[in-house]
Amino acid sequence: MNTAAIYHRPESEFAYLYDQEVLHLRLRTAKSDISQVQLIWGDPYLVEKKKREKPIAMTKGLSSDLHDYWFASVKAPFKRLSYAFALTGKDQLRAFYGDQGLFPLTKDVMETSNFYFRFPYFHEADRFKAPTWVKETVWYQIFPERFANGDQANDPEGTLTWGSKTPDRQDYFGGDLQGVIDHLDYLVDLGINGIYFCPIFKAYSNHKYDTIDYRKIDPDFGDEKVFKKLVDECHKRGIKVMLDAVFNHMGDQSPQWQDVLAKGENSKYADWFHINEFPATYKASDDFEEAYDITYDTFAFTPHMPKLNTTNPEVQEYLLATAKYWIETFDIDAWRLDVANEVDHAFWKKFRQVCDETKKDFYILGEIWHSAQKWLEGDEFHGVMNYAYTDAIMGYFVKEQLSLEAMISAMNQQLMLYRDQTNQVQFNVLDSHDTPRLLTEAKEDKDLMKQVMAFTYLQPGVPCLYYGDEIGLSGGADPECRKCMIWDEKRQDQELLQFVKQLIALRKNWQKIVSQGTIHWCEINEQNGLLILERKLSGKTLRAIFNTGEQKITLEERGEVIFTNLTEQTEQKTVIQEKGFLIETL
Repeated sequence: MNTAAIYHRPESEFAYLYDQEVLHLRLRTAKSDISQVQLIWGDPYLVEKKKREKPIAMTKGLSSDLHDYWFASVKAPFKRLSYAFALTGKDQLRAFYGDQGLFPLTKDVMETSNFYFRFPYFHEADRFKAPTWVKETVWYQIFPERFANGDQANDPEGTLTWGSKTPDRQDYFGGDLQGVIDHLDYLVDLGINGIYFCPIFKAYSNHKYDTIDYRKIDPDFGDEKVFKKLVDECHKRGIKVMLDAVFNHMGDQSPQWQDVLAKGENSKYADWFHINEFPATYKASDDFEEAYDITYDTFAFTPHMPKLNTTNPEVQEYLLATAKYWIETFDIDAWRLDVANEVDHAFWKKFRQVCDETKKDFYILGEIWHSAQKWLEGDEFHGVMNYAYTDAIMGYFVKEQLSLEAMISAMNQQLMLYRDQTNQVQFNVLDSHDTPRLLTEAKEDKDLMKQVMAFTYLQPGVPCLYYGDEIGLSGGADPECRKCMIWDEKRQDQELLQFVKQLIALRKNWQKIVSQGTIHWCEINEQNGLLILERKLSGKTLRAIFNTGEQKITLEERGEVIFTNLTEQTEQKTVIQEKGFLIETL
């Protein structure tokens, strides 16, 4: 028995309230090392009297390349629990694992109450909760400057003809909020019920991540009246609205930073930023967005984005009031928080309280590209942009950096970092304004693009479609990934558009099982690329079969087929071509 690999941590993703009365418990062991795990449990006050409930056999669920994860669900009669684990190794050794470590499994050990883990009381206030509507949402990310030009009167000076060239960093094409309003029915027809907007507040650049005024709509996009109309029209159509908040840094054209430049350490805003030496200066490089010898902290090495001091009470008051303002005044439904991992946890806890107090069932999404347990404990964010999860998918299907087994291992490991209800509202993106387009990454192979999208839309978490992907928009890294949306139907890939509509409909029709169902990797065949995934919930099964290899695969038809691509079906057999897939119900 590999005892070093055995791990459990109380009141974490290994032991958490799933609903008001049900506790989820996980145990990690070395892969293929343990043959059986039983949960030994009971009320703490009864365990002290050597009285326990009947043991529960734990289920071996997901596995990584190094570990197996065991699972049990417990409903405790008195909303409190003492528990431990009885392990049987493949070598037939038996052990007791509890709060004070690993012991031989003996009667004396099992009757020592202090050896048990504790969940002292099922406090509903401590349970991780996320808005139910998020699980039912398919998001659409809009980079406002490039989606549609609905009002040429607000075009900035030097605006280029729509779609006339591949964008450079400083180009403007005139996209605005009226353009979004004009195409809301297009989004409804697509199946979208959530829009994630890149920043729309007054800023210097075309991307608007260098905020000048957090309380003003950028005049390039319209005004507050137009935005209010946009939110109202979205809500009429059942579409939620999520805005991008850039609270890690401000733009250097903001009045606060300009005051610092003018008055130095005597500025009333001097402590609003992290200034290491006055005057606040830098030496320019050939790259407009980077510099060196910067005397103040910035986003990356960008001198035009000085970092805010979110421990300053005045900064906190300003930003928290901003968050409240847009919720109260315009009834937005969610915040996406830019560079969220570089802001202190104390501030985000206050931010969460303000949002919760201002609007019920408000969703908070953090931009974090790595493991994010600390932010997802229930008192800061509901979810993060799930790049670590989708990186594994892209790494196998598209970039060919991972083996099939390595992809599954990486995905399972990510799922085990978070509570089940957290995984259900993670934000799954295959591309965005920060990455090359999916079609470009797939080397213009639309069958591969369809396959990886179908696989992703069957995962826990909520999918987000980057604007234009559905009609075949391509583009490399920023700024190429920010091309103008194509509205001429003759230049759109209508076949791809119909595929995306059907995929979104599938995700919404089977939302509950995809969001909340268990995951079973039924077959992982490295040799021929066959991958079979099942999602199960309440006696229902959704099965997906993917051919990720280079030869066609012939299978017996077993269920009711509901969605396919690159397949041929006869009465007895199904042939799945290379890059094809089949989704069926059992």
